[in-house]
Amino acid sequence: MTEREKMLAGQLYDCGDPELLAQWHKAKNLIREYNQTESEDEEKKARILKELLGGQGENVWITPPFYADYGNNIYFGNNCEVNMNCTFLDDNRIVIGNNALIAPNVQIYTAFHPTSAKERFGEPREDGSFVFCKTQTAPVVIGDNVWIGGGAIILPGVTIGNNVVIGAGSIVTKDIPDDVVACGNPCRVIRKNQ
Repeated sequence: MTEREKMLAGQLYDCGDPELLAQWHKAKNLIREYNQTESEDEEKKARILKELLGGQGENVWITPPFYADYGNNIYFGNNCEVNMNCTFLDDNRIVIGNNALIAPNVQIYTAFHPTSAKERFGEPREDGSFVFCKTQTAPVVIGDNVWIGGGAIILPGVTIGNNVVIGAGSIVTKDIPDDVVACGNPCRVIRKNQ
């Protein structure tokens, strides 16, 4: 099993794997280009997103700056808007449904590390060279017609249902069902969504 296959399966994997590093560098270069593209140059931005993302529907709008790990594990439905300064650590799949509104400074994480330092780093190398820490992943799925408020953080393995509003500054640690407004740290359902 390759390190990429382990990564997408949620197993411990080595981030320093050459295949993964090559994709990581490719994504960082595409993202730098995207973030520096003239705001009016919609054709160039669309070309970059097509090369960067795993998939996208119609009318996807991402306001720079935007940050991702690999890019190719991010999937958007139709009519999605991502506001400025969002970070998507897509070490596993991030699937976003139709009509999503993602406010500024939202962070979506699919990667996490063992809590044991020994499991995270293993044994130090004899030559003292840098060792990437071991990582695991879990996908994030966001349903249709979801609004994620500014500064929200969505942790690995979370599924957010359809017709949901996540309040600004929330930290989403567990699944959120359909048709609700949820907020807080940790994020909790506060009422049904009309």
